[in-house]
Amino acid sequence: MKAVILAGGKGTRLKPYTTSIPKPLVPIGEKAIIDILINRLKNAGVDEVFICVNHLAEIIMAFLGDGKKFGIKINYSFEKKPLSTIAPLKLIKNLPDDFLVMNGDLLTDLDFKKLFLNHIKSKAQLTVSTYKRKVKIDFGVIEVDKKGSNAVGFLEKPEYNYEVAMGVNVINKKLLKLIPEDTSFGFDNLMNMMLKKNEKINIFRYNGYWLDIGRPDDYEKANNDVEKLKHLLK
Repeated sequence: MKAVILAGGKGTRLKPYTTSIPKPLVPIGEKAIIDILINRLKNAGVDEVFICVNHLAEIIMAFLGDGKKFGIKINYSFEKKPLSTIAPLKLIKNLPDDFLVMNGDLLTDLDFKKLFLNHIKSKAQLTVSTYKRKVKIDFGVIEVDKKGSNAVGFLEKPEYNYEVAMGVNVINKKLLKLIPEDTSFGFDNLMNMMLKKNEKINIFRYNGYWLDIGRPDDYEKANNDVEKLKHLLK
């Protein structure tokens, strides 16, 4: 298995933690997030990783090196301008027919090998791992009639469950033909394009541990969970 890690973002939502260091290097306990991620990929059987970099690229490259300290081969793909979350794949040479793609700021005990094998079995060009995320609205929510002049319902700080993309996917190389050259093109663009074309999108549901360390509250939760994350931090 080969994997692509997207590590080119500015981490704007995670400031002030990302003021001087790139988001993938923010520590969880005593290890950087991307350090944990690469070790887990290696343990799952991945032998080569391609890291897409842009913002503070030199710091990420200096920290990870060529991968020898992880026992895995690391290559870098540099974006001259921000290309979002899918277009950077066009810059990488020699990708295999199917490969893992993931954000460099996530924390999960998802079995990457099981995800990959599920994708191969599905014969889909895209497999998306999903997680049920509970979202709490910190306000009283008022339902209003069509005229917008009368209240017809009220919920005090309701909670909703959504099936969200985990930021860990498996892609078939054929999909790269759909991606425009040298243009920002994200996961949302790819999903909407495939749905419009009625292309099969395989879903891999997961209910273990997952956090997208994109916001201060999620980052703080990850550090509060250090004790229960010992199996990830080895």
